[in-house]
Amino acid sequence: MTTLSSPQSLPTAEEVAIARESGRALSAFLQTRAETQQIDIVDDKGTSHPVSVPVSALRLLVDVLTEIGEGNAVSIIPIHAELTTQDAANVLNVSRPFLVQLLERGDIPFHKIGRHRRVRYQDVLSYKERIDAERNKALDALAEQAQALQMGYE
Repeated sequence: MTTLSSPQSLPTAEEVAIARESGRALSAFLQTRAETQQIDIVDDKGTSHPVSVPVSALRLLVDVLTEIGEGNAVSIIPIHAELTTQDAANVLNVSRPFLVQLLERGDIPFHKIGRHRRVRYQDVLSYKERIDAERNKALDALAEQAQALQMGYE
């Protein structure tokens, strides 16, 4: 079963400071060619417990700590997750009715479970990348046109 980890609230000032410090400390150890790193977890009795962690997971942890260090709440969604229409709308920062229009037009694939639509997270990301590329292309064309017309933007 896929679960989504949603932030409960924004991080406190203390959590932001700890995240900044620990993110910097972890970053220093990721300059390695090793596939795993061993870290020690100290329990409440002071006993150290070694844990092997894939470097890819530590890189993700550094990204999470960086976001928290900037005061942002963080959500983790598995790439293969199936989202509700509201979750997918939140990822795209659009309204749920607008997302449903995208689904019904065929812009984003979906399937139904009973009466409820489900969207793969990967499909939402693919759509986002596609529209972002189209927007960037349009912006480049506008910038080129402004240069050609010598509109004073240099």
